Amino acid sequence: MTLQDFNWKKLQNGSDIRGVAIAGVPDEAVNLTPEVCQRLGQAFGVWLANKQVKAPDKQLCLAVGRDSRISGPELMQATMAGLASQGSQVLDCGIASTPAMFMSTVTPDFDCDGAIMMTASHLPFNRNGLKFFTAQGGLGKPDISEILALAEQNDFADAEMAGSIEARDFISVYAQQLVEKIRTGVNHPEEFDQPLKGLKILVDAGNGAGGFFASKVLEPLGADTTGSQFLEPDGMFPNHVPNPEDSDAMASICQAVIANQADFGIIFDTDVDRSAAVDGEGQELNRNRLIALIGAIVLQEHPGSTIVTDSITSDGLQQFIEGELNGRHHRFKRGYKNVINEAVKLNRAGEESWLAIETSGHGAMKENYFLDDGAYLVSKLLVELAKAKQAGRVLTDLIANLKEPQESQELRLKIEVEDFKSHGEGVIAQLEASVAEQDDWAIVPNNYEGIRVTCSAPQEEGWFLLRLSLHDPVLPLNIESNVTGGVEQIAQRLQGFFGGIDGLGLNAFRDLQET
Repeated sequence: MTLQDFNWKKLQNGSDIRGVAIAGVPDEAVNLTPEVCQRLGQAFGVWLANKQVKAPDKQLCLAVGRDSRISGPELMQATMAGLASQGSQVLDCGIASTPAMFMSTVTPDFDCDGAIMMTASHLPFNRNGLKFFTAQGGLGKPDISEILALAEQNDFADAEMAGSIEARDFISVYAQQLVEKIRTGVNHPEEFDQPLKGLKILVDAGNGAGGFFASKVLEPLGADTTGSQFLEPDGMFPNHVPNPEDSDAMASICQAVIANQADFGIIFDTDVDRSAAVDGEGQELNRNRLIALIGAIVLQEHPGSTIVTDSITSDGLQQFIEGELNGRHHRFKRGYKNVINEAVKLNRAGEESWLAIETSGHGAMKENYFLDDGAYLVSKLLVELAKAKQAGRVLTDLIANLKEPQESQELRLKIEVEDFKSHGEGVIAQLEASVAEQDDWAIVPNNYEGIRVTCSAPQEEGWFLLRLSLHDPVLPLNIESNVTGGVEQIAQRLQGFFGGIDGLGLNAFRDLQET
């Protein structure tokens, strides 16, 4: 592959860089090579220097880590070589987590000027990518565009003296931070150092980067981790997709908790910026239940504050946050960056918000730099788990009054025209007009994405949300109902509407009927 006519912009995926790193998958040409990564390393070094984060005569210090992907070692070496060629001191952190790489920029004795995490989250084995950080947080979409433009220009002059590359074990430092956080949070009167003693807690790392949590966090705190699974890094992900949203992945950790009679189960995505949990009965604590649980904890600590979520959270969650917990629920747009940025914006405007969380498991807290950190989120749950045990309660007592829907479903309607964004926006506008003519459907106010509609007919009793995907030619349609068969009733009415619109693939409706 020559880089002369290379499409650098195609590597941008919002605020990340993503590409195909391994050949062999049909219709997926490799575009993230060692040469590309070396140039991206050079570009990040130059970009940081241009931001004048240090005096021109001072050497930049940059940390680089990776997840377990099989393309990681070679691409990471190339990226570090690019950074070093610009004179930067490079810390090779080996297998690490995305949150840990950010923490390398704010941890004393490291205080890195920037950091890179090589990961493609839960995407298949042939993909990889880069996430960039400074002490101000993850870089945004405009920053990534600037870095890619520098890489395309390729106007790099090697430093008079190349920087060093030095191996450093940062994941142990980061893990110890979590250990201390849990110890002080529980403040056990008799077992301060081992507040999780007597608890059996399993970890499912999905063969990603999260296996450290069992050995470096839970075990020093006294937990029995026997029965934990898929802790070994394996970039082919042979057991299940490392994704807390995946039904097979969640079924696997639920079964492990039941089989091992554990008190608690934890599952991470590949790079540990997302997580979910399982209670001692084998019930999933993800999506709305996870938000409700961490929301209950946050609102104990910060009464009356605002919890920001994405757009597809349930009506029952809003009733729980506002009616049971006396907080405020601010339902915003999909996309973890959108949710986090909205919480930051509210705080700046004087509205107290300590939690920004997406149903995918991306959860960020004000007390932790608004960093979406799956391990930190789980650590907050573990503090409450230990406290509940001392008080003779169970953790899920906190969400006993959460009303959950009887049924929920997401249908993905493909947009089959080239200008998919304007076509999708037109479909949403037409649906809005159609809903206005229905007596038992009502548009939900203060909605920031697509159209959300309350369905009040007794046989429906629920809601739906139609929105335009952030990146793909797709209209995701989320439907929830509090009655059996309600999702299908709502879907049938919507299918009649969508059937009259050209340029839409409606296979999702047929698939729903078949199930």
